[in-house]
Amino acid sequence: MNACDIIFKTKRKQPLSAKEMKWLINGYVSGEVPDYQVSAWLMAVCLNGLSEEETKNLTLIMRDSGEKIDLSGIDGITVDKHSTGGIGDKTSLIIAPVCAACGIKVPKMSGRGLGFTGGTIDKLESIQGFNVDLERENYIDTVNRVGTAIIAQSGNLVPADKKLYALRDVTSTVDSIPLICASIMSKKLAIGSDCILLDVKTGSGAFMKNINDAERLASLMVETGRNAGKKCRAVITDMNQPLGKAVGNALEVIEAVEVLKGREKGRLYELCMVLAANMLELAGKGSLQECRAFAENAVECGDALRIFKKMISAQGGDAGFINNYSLLPEAKHKIEIKAKESGYIAEIDSEGIGFVSLLTGAGRTGKDDAIDYSAGLIINFGLGDYAEKDSVLMTLYSNDKNKLEEAARRAENIFRLTDRPTDQPPLISVSYTHLTLPTIA
Repeated sequence: MNACDIIFKTKRKQPLSAKEMKWLINGYVSGEVPDYQVSAWLMAVCLNGLSEEETKNLTLIMRDSGEKIDLSGIDGITVDKHSTGGIGDKTSLIIAPVCAACGIKVPKMSGRGLGFTGGTIDKLESIQGFNVDLERENYIDTVNRVGTAIIAQSGNLVPADKKLYALRDVTSTVDSIPLICASIMSKKLAIGSDCILLDVKTGSGAFMKNINDAERLASLMVETGRNAGKKCRAVITDMNQPLGKAVGNALEVIEAVEVLKGREKGRLYELCMVLAANMLELAGKGSLQECRAFAENAVECGDALRIFKKMISAQGGDAGFINNYSLLPEAKHKIEIKAKESGYIAEIDSEGIGFVSLLTGAGRTGKDDAIDYSAGLIINFGLGDYAEKDSVLMTLYSNDKNKLEEAARRAENIFRLTDRPTDQPPLISVSYTHLTLPTIA
């Protein structure tokens, strides 16, 4: 068996056996297969794709390349959620305590951000004292006691994905649906929850720019998860505008708390209720309608907020910020971006907002870059809203005045206004599930 034969087969659209795939991936992780040969294979995959069976095999091989998380010590059914990423996506901070308040266990392992904004872990690290590196026994105990815990991904979790993604990033082979599926699902399967909900973003601020690609990815991930014995479902959601008002780290934590307090009932709240309802239904808590009511009640009665506070304290954080936002990092400087004319918001450059946030210091361009936890922006208008001339469209925050001024120049063309009313795109496009799901023992 050699790499050239494997490359040739994929180039000719001939299916690889599980044995061939395993030899190639494990050989690359161990250093026996050089990166230039794997690069050639990745390009062949990018051009010709993989079959559903090949994608499943690749996913499982990547899953088995490193540490797998044993969640058997957690009482009850465990449910995980993954988002393909979007601007202002802080749903995990909300739905984890909501679902925990409704009686299911939500053990979450999340990553740090690379690019536009921080990841879930970056957001949580803006809270003084919060520990994202719990020892495994403590992690399991916290989930059992609180109902949820959110920690950083283990360094040895799916090392094959770490190596492959780094290579894909420098060989222009990131945008392959089978490779995206294998990357996401290998980590989700390694983490080991019983049920997995996938939030697949589509639109200008998402990786999947069009609905067709989002549907293909969603369907393939659901099938891959199902074939691995998991209850799995995907929901396709809109990212043609940022999710919520805040983009950054501490700013997004504040907005998440406002949702949990029941004060914010916009697109972010609606999506969180949809995601939580699906997670609860997957766990067998009732019909989708019943589960939606459970989720809403968890917010209204304050149980979700109490769980969130309990999680913060259990992981060493100062939960006092929940009632005093000044305990979170605050930026020294801000700049307001105002409407140059009156009109309806016809378009928001969501990807552009991501770049603006990055320029303020809220994101990182390299994995070792420092983040300004106070940096980011607050958006005051969404698609379809009417803005008067000189209205503050958004406010930018940073501790670096030079960065802030650069971000402000980039922000001038984020919003496009028109004199005609415009409709918002639907928040939820479609859901992928199966009538027959694996039984959870």
